[in-house]
Amino acid sequence: MILWLGSAVAARVQSSLMSIGNILVVVVFSLVGFAAFRYGKKNSEVRPMLLGAALMVYGYFVSNAWLSLLVGGALTALIFFPR
Repeated sequence: MILWLGSAVAARVQSSLMSIGNILVVVVFSLVGFAAFRYGKKNSEVRPMLLGAALMVYGYFVSNAWLSLLVGGALTALIFFPR
């Protein structure tokens, strides 16, 4: 009984964690965001600073790897194609 309860709790905790793919995607886009933020701060440009901050933060709110890739790609494209 106790062993079954422990495995049920472990399965629930594991299913709520982020996948390895999502973690890798978020780390890569966070590094891009950090670089964009530093570039914007150095050159006093607001747009790269805001988009860089958004790239560093959005990973806390998106738990699906494909959606994370889509959001990160869109925000990165906005940095490089401003108009």
